[in-house]
Amino acid sequence: MRTATVLSAALAASLSFGAASLQAQNATIQATATVLSAITVTGTDLAFGSVTPGVNKTIAITDAGAGVFTVTKAAATSVALTFTLPAILTGPAAATMPIGSWTGGWNNTANNAAGATTFTPSAVPTTVPSGGANLWVWVGGTVSPAGAQTAGGYTGSVSMQVIYL
Repeated sequence: MRTATVLSAALAASLSFGAASLQAQNATIQATATVLSAITVTGTDLAFGSVTPGVNKTIAITDAGAGVFTVTKAAATSVALTFTLPAILTGPAAATMPIGSWTGGWNNTANNAAGATTFTPSAVPTTVPSGGANLWVWVGGTVSPAGAQTAGGYTGSVSMQVIYL
C-alpha cells in the first residue's frame, strides 16, 4: 500500500511539473526593415505649341510635345502616381483656355512611349507594378481655344506625386 501511495505522489508531482513546463514556452522573432532609395522625379514640359482660335489641339503621349516625367526609384518596387491637373491654362490679361481632356502612359522598362501602358491621369492613384529602377510617364491632353481666344502665351502647372506602395 505504501508503494501505491508513493507512486501516486510521484505521478501527481510529475503531472504538475509537466503542466508548468508546457505553460512556460516562448519564442523570439526579429524585427527587420529595408530602407528604400529616395524617389527622384524630373520633368519635361507638355507643349501644345501654336494653336488656332476655335480649333482644338491634341497632343498624344507619343507626340514630340508630350510631357514626360522621369522617375528613379528602387528596382522591383511598385509605386502609385497621383496628379494635380489644371482645368485651364492662364494667358494674357488673365484670359483662360480650357483643357478638355488628359491622357497618360507609363513604361517601367524603356524610355519608349509607343510601348507605354495607357491610363487617364487624375487625383485617383494609378498603381504601377514593380519594374526596374527607372520609370517614364508621358502626359498629353487637348486644349480647346475659344473662337475669340486672346492671343499670347498660356501656362498651367501639371504635378505628379510618386509614392512607394
